[in-house]
Amino acid sequence: MKIGLVLSGGGARGIAHIGVIQALQEKGIKFDAISATSSGAFVGAMIAYGYEPLEILNKLIETRFYPYLRPGFGVNGLLHLRKMERVLCQYIPENSFESLKIPLVINATDVVSGQEILFKTGELAAPLLASCCIPGLFSPIKLGEHELVDGGVLNNLPVEHIQDQVDYVIGSHCNPFGLDKPLKKTTEIVYRSLILAMHGKTRERFKQCNLPIEPPQLSRFSIFDFRKARELYEVGYQFTRDLLETSAKDLPFDPPNFPITQFPTSLP
Repeated sequence: MKIGLVLSGGGARGIAHIGVIQALQEKGIKFDAISATSSGAFVGAMIAYGYEPLEILNKLIETRFYPYLRPGFGVNGLLHLRKMERVLCQYIPENSFESLKIPLVINATDVVSGQEILFKTGELAAPLLASCCIPGLFSPIKLGEHELVDGGVLNNLPVEHIQDQVDYVIGSHCNPFGLDKPLKKTTEIVYRSLILAMHGKTRERFKQCNLPIEPPQLSRFSIFDFRKARELYEVGYQFTRDLLETSAKDLPFDPPNFPITQFPTSLP
């Protein structure tokens, strides 16, 4: 049986995907295809290349990203992402989809045509950055004829891009509908509004996952809580581990006695 993994966007909350994957891998689950967007695309690319979850977490903690986020005042966003390519190419020197051990599909949004653009071959770093390009915070990234922003604008849980390639889909969604903390920054309000606008379609895609995972505790975190990386990882890990260990049903693939449980229903 072929297993697919789908990873949503969510800013810093995407770090929880790393914990989710760690818990899944501890149960012997291997992925045959990955579809991801925004911060999930970064995690997906690192996993597809062959990094272990804890390696990814440590790299995120050790890397200082701010020097690479060049201010872009006076253009279409507050920051430019392009210098982040240096960091990504340190992690994946080949800078290509072909260098990945697991097939990966990344989506971004053409802000001019309003179309979802998919990437699965060729250069990796630029499409990945485009998929992470939160509108209003980062300037759009131009690739060919496209002006690209965050893939989550049109599709924040891109299930359909690998459904025909796998038999079983695991979806990790890191944007719970409710929030347990006030929004203090304008950028947080803008991103929260974006999440709410796309929650309806995300809900329908979430239902298409055979194993949907959405830790409700992530509502305590902001999309900018990168300094809480270890906490975010732990939330994803513990929730997934509990979800799998307390169920009464068996997964329809090896290991045969690996249980699942009733899934969270926090999406509206």
